[in-house]
Amino acid sequence: MKKYFYILFIFCFSLTLLGQKGSEKKANTLFEKKSFVKAAEMYEQVKENQNVLQNLGDCYYNNSQVNDAARVYGKLFLTYKENIQPEYYFKYAQSLLGIADYEKADKIMSEYLKFEVSTPKFITNLLTNVPFNYVIQPMSKNGTNGDFGISFYGDKVAFASARNTAAKSFGWNEKAYLDLFSADVNDKGLLLNVEPFPKEINTDTHESSATFSKDGRIMYFNRTNGNKVKVGDEKVAVIKIFKAEFIDGKWTNIKELPFTSDTYSTEHPILSKDGKKLYFSSDMPGTIGSFDIFVVDVNEDGTFGTPQNLGKAINTIHREQFPSISDNGTILYFSSDGHQGMGGLDIFMSTSFQGVFAKPLNLGQTINSNLDDFGYVVDEKKNAGYLSSNRKGGDDNLYSFTRIENQERYVVEGEVKDKNTQSPLPGTLVSLYDENDILIGQMVVGAEADYVFNTEPNKKYRIEAVRDFYIPHSEEFTTNADGKLRYTIELFVECYDDAEEIITKRQDGKVQIVLENIYFDLNKWDIKSEAARILNVLVDLLNKYPEMEIEIDAHTDSRASVMYNLILSNRRAASSLEYLVQSGIKRKRLRSRGFGESVPLIQCDTTRVCTEQEHSINRRCEFIILK
Repeated sequence: MKKYFYILFIFCFSLTLLGQKGSEKKANTLFEKKSFVKAAEMYEQVKENQNVLQNLGDCYYNNSQVNDAARVYGKLFLTYKENIQPEYYFKYAQSLLGIADYEKADKIMSEYLKFEVSTPKFITNLLTNVPFNYVIQPMSKNGTNGDFGISFYGDKVAFASARNTAAKSFGWNEKAYLDLFSADVNDKGLLLNVEPFPKEINTDTHESSATFSKDGRIMYFNRTNGNKVKVGDEKVAVIKIFKAEFIDGKWTNIKELPFTSDTYSTEHPILSKDGKKLYFSSDMPGTIGSFDIFVVDVNEDGTFGTPQNLGKAINTIHREQFPSISDNGTILYFSSDGHQGMGGLDIFMSTSFQGVFAKPLNLGQTINSNLDDFGYVVDEKKNAGYLSSNRKGGDDNLYSFTRIENQERYVVEGEVKDKNTQSPLPGTLVSLYDENDILIGQMVVGAEADYVFNTEPNKKYRIEAVRDFYIPHSEEFTTNADGKLRYTIELFVECYDDAEEIITKRQDGKVQIVLENIYFDLNKWDIKSEAARILNVLVDLLNKYPEMEIEIDAHTDSRASVMYNLILSNRRAASSLEYLVQSGIKRKRLRSRGFGESVPLIQCDTTRVCTEQEHSINRRCEFIILK
């Protein structure tokens, strides 16, 4: 009887395991089809492993369910951190930003970026840096319609929405397929008289992101491919830009643009005021990252030029989407999760100088939230406009805004570069001092190596850049009474081995001060006159660079016992350190270590007897720069 129950138990247990494996396999299939809602439900029921946690986290992340995403990614990092791909550091950090857990988010993002970030400091710095502050309000009382991607359409607006509940649902989020709608906006900023575009525009697949010519007779919009095609290892339904013409009261001549493709997406078109340029987002070949912002010329005969990537100032390895351009074509607005922000997509602006767009500026916390904020369009004459956001969690919604000029905009900004290579130096500590040399601001620069500090008018300041193995550099400047003036100071920092002939970077990565060898009498460690002469060169160098810190490493030959040589080398290193202290060098800038015979330059052992000269080469002091 016991044997029978044992066999029955094993059989049932095996069925359970098979059921779990089958469920995970089915969940994987749903995940590959991008049916994230149903896949998440199934992943929650199966045994957790790395694949389950990664995919489950992605299901929530892709639908902006940041609380659940943070919970699942947290489990993933707790158990499998050593085997996780870098993209999960980014997603986990973004999910934590979404729930305003800045401390943990910054820790994970710092590990991902390989330099320190601080979201609270970033937000604070923006307070007096942004050109406008915003007052926003929802445009609909119903927050579940999934409205987004609004644009000006004559005296109306056009936008995309999942409000057509009669349409079939989309597996990604189990919402209706998107259609385009037009509407009026009343004086309270609410949508009225909402009407769908005709069936020539709205089909059984997604339509969104409409933009119109000045006379309203040409429309560019997005439509998703009805059929999925295999791109790489997965099947996708790409998004394409279409053009339609309004002729005799009807939208007609609806054609996809020539630079669209079945193997990549082109999305979020926006037409310049003069109709000569079309900006859009795409993951076409040649992108820097996930999605980049592109621009293409619209010729007078209706043909198009070759799309041009807006470059690394705008685009990152992550998402840049939903571009918008000012009436005069000099200010680009777009959304990104690749530039530093507050979580999810943030709205940025970039001003062009001689046709080249500068580093973008985050528009700040009065318009950006911890989740996705995008689709910014503005009437510059009225200082009013619209945006899309899922800031309340879940569905996208439309918001109207008015913008008010920021009166507290006194800043100093710039970037830190290597003096010789002109390369940016992320991770550099930049400090701002007032005229009394009191520290009033400090930050570690990010990936673009740029800094920004609040200032006051009509005051003197000193700004300083400090970085390990580099010579500190500072500049002084004086502000004036113009609150809009921005002082851009580039701090060029030079590394020690470029500045000094006696400093070199070794093959092992250490930076060494190369001096004549210091000799000690046999079994002695006191500093004799010749050793003092050499150490005085080091004293001069340390006085020249007061931020430099060094380690004195002493080595012996191998002709005594291991323990004796270790003690002797420690005493010699300590003796050299004391000489420097007696010469006025602060002790906290110095370290000493004795290595005995353990790190010879020339190997001496029973199989190879060293000459006296070779022993003398092994007896040496090395001076390593620590910072």
